[in-house]
Amino acid sequence: MSPLRIIFFGTAELDCPSLSALAQTPAVEVAAVVTQPDRPQGRKLNLQPSPVKILATQKKLPVLQPGRARDEGFLQELAQLRPDLIVVAAYGQILPRQILELPRFGCLNVHASLLPKYRGAAPIQWAILNDESETGVTIMKMDEGLDTGDILSQRATAVAANDDAQTLHDRLARMGADLLIQTIPGYAAGSIAPHKQPEEGASYARKITREDGHLEWTRAARSLWNRSRALVPWPGAHAWLSVEPKPHLLKIWRTEVVT
Repeated sequence: MSPLRIIFFGTAELDCPSLSALAQTPAVEVAAVVTQPDRPQGRKLNLQPSPVKILATQKKLPVLQPGRARDEGFLQELAQLRPDLIVVAAYGQILPRQILELPRFGCLNVHASLLPKYRGAAPIQWAILNDESETGVTIMKMDEGLDTGDILSQRATAVAANDDAQTLHDRLARMGADLLIQTIPGYAAGSIAPHKQPEEGASYARKITREDGHLEWTRAARSLWNRSRALVPWPGAHAWLSVEPKPHLLKIWRTEVVT
């Protein structure tokens, strides 16, 4: 049987293990990689490629960087690639119906939570902020909603006391890649059937802002501890010291609850 033609949509570091795993899997062919346009970064505002673009270039995979996923020229370019399946992981844009319906097997998403919990942009950070004892990854078939598609497979992991957002991010990235590679063959063969997300327990993980790193000392010690480890590496936890003649910003890298 010929390999499945896959187009991969991704941008963040979280996505790289999934793209790497697909590129190394004989049963699939990565026909193209779609990622966000290069963005200005640093003091000199030099254009920087996304982590996914860097990896795709290293693996000599074709890269597409549309300004908008809805651009007509981009949609035509995708159609010409004739994908069997599209895989999406933290791409950064909601895909229109034309893309969702393009491949014969639809579009699959790798999401870093146990859906329906923590739909949205920052599931890893909010799992720690909310003192969850476990989280995980979900492979789902995408629809037009925000992380509301039918579930194909899930895998859980404990949120350990020594976890922060970075360690949990790295573990979930590896888990998502492994689960994706295990799920695709069964899904394509029809032995893994999508099932609807339960209505109960749904929640939304909004995007993290710089202000979320502020520690309010009126909060409980455990809440402050969760906040400090949930916001590593960005924006980091901080507080203001009332020192004359003006307050000083105190950056807090590690905390511990003392009883």
